[in-house]
Amino acid sequence: MPGLLTFDALKTAVADGSIDTVLVCLVDMQGRLMGKRFHAQNFLDSAWKETHCCNYLLATDLEMATPDGFASTSWSTGYGDYVMKPDLETLRPVPWLEGTAMVLCDILDHHTHAPVPHSPREILKVQIARLTAMGLTPMMATELEFFLFEKSFDEIRKSGFRDLTPISGYNEDYNIFQTTKEECVMRPLRNHLFAAGIPVENTKGEAEAGQEELNIRYADALACADNHTIAKHATKEIAWQQGHAASFLPKWHQDRVGSSSHVHMSMWSGSTPAFLDPDAPHGMSTLMRQFCAGLIAYAPEYTVFLAPYVNSYKRFMKGTFAPTKAVWSVDNRTAGFRLCGDGTKAVRMECRIGGSDLNPYLAQAALLAAGIKGIEDGLELSPAIQGDLYENAETAAAEIPRTLGAAIQVFTGSRMLREAMGDAVIDHYTRAAEWELEEFDRVVTDWEIARGFERA
Repeated sequence: MPGLLTFDALKTAVADGSIDTVLVCLVDMQGRLMGKRFHAQNFLDSAWKETHCCNYLLATDLEMATPDGFASTSWSTGYGDYVMKPDLETLRPVPWLEGTAMVLCDILDHHTHAPVPHSPREILKVQIARLTAMGLTPMMATELEFFLFEKSFDEIRKSGFRDLTPISGYNEDYNIFQTTKEECVMRPLRNHLFAAGIPVENTKGEAEAGQEELNIRYADALACADNHTIAKHATKEIAWQQGHAASFLPKWHQDRVGSSSHVHMSMWSGSTPAFLDPDAPHGMSTLMRQFCAGLIAYAPEYTVFLAPYVNSYKRFMKGTFAPTKAVWSVDNRTAGFRLCGDGTKAVRMECRIGGSDLNPYLAQAALLAAGIKGIEDGLELSPAIQGDLYENAETAAAEIPRTLGAAIQVFTGSRMLREAMGDAVIDHYTRAAEWELEEFDRVVTDWEIARGFERA
């Protein structure tokens, strides 16, 4: 049957030979799956309880370099182990890989078995627990945008990332004919994810040549982040299987629009939508207005968790459907926050700031932390802004940080985030962002050479 596996169902599948491999995975700082491939019988015998990994896996950059400056691990402490504790609630088949299942892990201290505070999954769990104590359940959904390219990852890498030709030749937003040509990737992606227990709604062409969007049904916040991470991983693997590359780089060319990852948020109290008040303007309850006021008030402070790399900030340009202002509007795609489903039980706020490169656990945790602060302090939501928010003079003070350096400054000084997540977590991710900027600053780019080689 499609969907998640029980432990007993895995035992049956291993006994009949239909599953022989179990991927035991953690989520790293960049939102990637890291881990081990277990022979399925060994997993059943012992590894389902726990296994181990080097603790550098939560202190690396995209290149798997080991920067200095992290308090949690370093050469001086010898890079010891973490415990990977499988969360059997996430056990599922991996239909696009023969004979394979997957489980996600929580990361524990090797000596105390306490959760590692800067593990992305743990950071989100802490914010969920805060809301649970308030009688609330966060329900969230993410949209995944990415580009498909004609050639494979290996071919593109060997070309020095210069031969970047999208899989289509024109803007394919909602275009059925063009997306038919891409079904060699997108059809198995939809079907395999659904069979793996990911509640896929649809895929569509996005607003650029070769750009795709994958939409997954809303779920509780942790399941949403798990679904996003597995779906992103699957997109790359299935594209690779078909000889193509799928890239989640937010801005791969200055003349092309960027790729985002919009996050939709609502709250429930039991079976009741806590964001809905049918008698209030737009159906927004007092709780929703306070939550959304927090989202907006603290947006600059948590932008690092929505836009973690130098390239992330190249998206923020007017006229591209990527926002430049942390303001809200009603069903307006020029705003950083867009009210959707107004007046219905599906009323929710969509954050449009995050790029396709975000780590969903960190992004969702930051959004929830800001919303919780808005509720705790009873913040007042300002009136919705209308019209073209790129040009609206009223929004001048609501600029989203436009560079990683600017975002780091407000991130590391955020009292709200430090109270919600702890100093150690914010210091850890500050160092990660600083390292990304340091690495970029030492590189001589092609643009600099072409511009100044002769004329400087």
